[in-house]
Amino acid sequence: MSLSDPIGDMLARIKNALLRNHSKVKLPSSIFKTKISEILKSEGYIIDYKVVNDDKKSSLEINLKYNSGNPVISSIERVSKPGRRIFSRAESLPKINNGLGIAIVSTSKGVMTDIDARKNKLGGEIICKVF
Repeated sequence: MSLSDPIGDMLARIKNALLRNHSKVKLPSSIFKTKISEILKSEGYIIDYKVVNDDKKSSLEINLKYNSGNPVISSIERVSKPGRRIFSRAESLPKINNGLGIAIVSTSKGVMTDIDARKNKLGGEIICKVF
């Protein structure tokens, strides 16, 4: 089965796992999803992630992070969708929750947070916002 929006599926699985207080979520792996997981780990939103290679397909296993029983990620939502791509210049990248959250941006230099994109003066497609 092919998905029309694999990144949206990833974010929905993370959101559903957080609502059910699961410690891990497992989903099909891709390089782009791994980069997003790397950003979530470096920003402290998840504990860890790993790529598990099975027979023919690889899967991504994400260990979710909780603080005194509450999930660290209070909201994770898709911004740019396959039917409507949202691009932004470096100067007009949104600040999420007055700087308390992050936006994950796909730039010409790779996937990075909105803060890093502003520092490098790079614009790009706003993938999702997390806070």
